[in-house]
Amino acid sequence: MKTGIIDVGGGMRDIYGVGVLDRCMDLGIKFDCCIGVSAGAANLASYIANQRGRNYKFYMEYSHRPAYMGLHNLAVTGSYINLDYIFGELSNADGEYPLDYDAMVREFDRGRKFIVVATDAETGKATYFDGRNLERNNYGVIGASSCVPIVNRAYVIDGKEYYDGGLSDPVPIEKAFELGCERVVVVLTRPKDYYFETLDDIPIVKLMELTHPTAAKAMAIRGDVYNFYLDKAKDLEKEGKVLIVAPDSIGDMKLLTRRNENMEELYQKGYRDADKILDFMIG
Repeated sequence: MKTGIIDVGGGMRDIYGVGVLDRCMDLGIKFDCCIGVSAGAANLASYIANQRGRNYKFYMEYSHRPAYMGLHNLAVTGSYINLDYIFGELSNADGEYPLDYDAMVREFDRGRKFIVVATDAETGKATYFDGRNLERNNYGVIGASSCVPIVNRAYVIDGKEYYDGGLSDPVPIEKAFELGCERVVVVLTRPKDYYFETLDDIPIVKLMELTHPTAAKAMAIRGDVYNFYLDKAKDLEKEGKVLIVAPDSIGDMKLLTRRNENMEELYQKGYRDADKILDFMIG
């Protein structure tokens, strides 16, 4: 039976997903298809490469560096988060904590799929990058998937601009089943009963309309899209085709919160909650 996992991202909240995936590595759980949105794509890259603890260090240590995110980056580059530092300087072969590119390729050769979801900034539609689009020392597609509007300038790959995959396909379960998955684990970074209020995005939408009006329309409805696919995931969960893994609460954690005590608590929740995946996989 072909199994898949989706990590929906959520900025610093997705240290919860790090806990889930570290536990999966400890349990020897391997998914046939891994689909990452935003920070979820970064988490899954380390998971596929079997680099347990790598993303934990990014959240708990590297994220506090001014070079990682901060007002200095915003003033110099126009982006609050330095995606090239994260997925370039830190992750390249000569970086401080390289992504094990060779290990990833070996997994691809064994048939494992890695899909990274980004949003085309011109059309507002989802782009699904295959993991084989990654090259050694060129992990830009993960940066594109993680490019939060307004927080960052649009991320450019081969002359095209991209934003966070959460704008266009925040819970890509349809993509997972389209790729042949029969069972899918969906990792959320908000409680299972959380539904977006679309009105919350209006200020961001208004700013995006100045530069990327079509993508702004995707941003305007992304809450509704998330809510729709969350309900769909819940329906599929009743049929035994989906398992939703989500924190019972996230406390004060927001997109860019970097308090280690809060992140540690979310990580531990993810680590514990992942135990239910084993029963789902063998059930």
